[in-house]
Amino acid sequence: MIAIRGLEHFKQERDALQLILQVYQQNQSPEGQLTATLIEAMLETAQRIIAAAEKGEPFIATSYGNAPELLVALDLPWYPLLLVTYLPTRQPSILQEIDEAVRFGLGTDTCTLIRLGISNVQAGRVPQPTAFVGLLSPCDGASALHQAVAHDKYWRNVPTFCTDPPYWDSPHSIDFHADELRQMVSFLEKHTGRKLDIDRLREVVKESNKQYKLWTEYNELRRAVPCPPAASKGAQAWNIAQNFMVGDPRGTEWFRKLVRITGQQVREGKGLAPNERIRLLWFDVPPLWSSELTKWLKEEWGACIVMDMMGYASQTLIDTSTEESMFRGLAKRNLCELPMVRQVHGTADTLTNDIVKLSKDYKIDCVIWPAHMGHKDGSASIGIMRKVCREIGVPFLALGLDLFDKRYTSIDRLKDKLSEFFDTMGLG
Repeated sequence: MIAIRGLEHFKQERDALQLILQVYQQNQSPEGQLTATLIEAMLETAQRIIAAAEKGEPFIATSYGNAPELLVALDLPWYPLLLVTYLPTRQPSILQEIDEAVRFGLGTDTCTLIRLGISNVQAGRVPQPTAFVGLLSPCDGASALHQAVAHDKYWRNVPTFCTDPPYWDSPHSIDFHADELRQMVSFLEKHTGRKLDIDRLREVVKESNKQYKLWTEYNELRRAVPCPPAASKGAQAWNIAQNFMVGDPRGTEWFRKLVRITGQQVREGKGLAPNERIRLLWFDVPPLWSSELTKWLKEEWGACIVMDMMGYASQTLIDTSTEESMFRGLAKRNLCELPMVRQVHGTADTLTNDIVKLSKDYKIDCVIWPAHMGHKDGSASIGIMRKVCREIGVPFLALGLDLFDKRYTSIDRLKDKLSEFFDTMGLG
């Protein structure tokens, strides 16, 4: 058997996930059991990759999105390269890995997530796949990831394909992107020997539709005042539907449980924050180090994050009647509805329209733009976002931080900024 670079490290990740799963399986709370199911799905993904590598069977790495329903329908084991950073096994060493990326020569002005994705490849912390599928969106950093992977001395011979997203959200753009997804399928068929079965794709998409419908029901429950404790499961919902249980009936059952738990909390009047006083829209993905900040927000200010960019599911259910309708539906979901890709790849209108809609739907008291140092595309629209928030009468704050490196702006400094903002705006 040919040794695969990065596989031994992945086995260590698998073993660590097994230990973490054992801990969560002892947690009898409904929310704890939901987390246990997600960790179990992460573990299963790692096990599938390891098994495929050891048997000499194909498996792939993907950067972000890329219509994962197609990967499931092709029966391809796959792992999301950028999501490796979010694994619970990685968090204790994240600061050392960030410093390592700098030693590799990756500029500190580049998005930390992109740097970590590149350094994970360079350091051999992820297994070298049969093929890599990138995405030239939503930002220049994503293109840099693709280029770095394609030129890495260990991965340079790994076949690589990137879907090229159009700028506009027009019917023509969706048709173009549907063709890009067809080319991606042809690429994967060529390099893995798998063939796409349209009937199998239909099964996967139908199940995926069920998940997104339940996700929408869950988000409707998050409108309740007070916001229920299960609102903090938004990022997990995204991971189930887009990364670890895509089109899987077990993932659908996870969403049913989430809706049931959240509905019960709403009926009982349970709140995410004690004596809820401030309802926040965190208009980006949750920070890796968010627990310390969110705990302080709840205890000090009665503030809770009612919605964030990762938890907001705006997906349209996909028409499964024909092959063409499925590819167009997947293209629309991938191009126009995927978090971050949706908000950043086109005009600032999407950013502002989402702020207006979410502020109204969720009775938002203030909008926080974290201004992650790598999200320069969105930060370029800070003035526009602030103006729109002023027009709808919702206070707006841009912080300035790193979603992965809490040393960039200290927690104490962020608390000071938020406290000054709440005081000035008469919130809480």
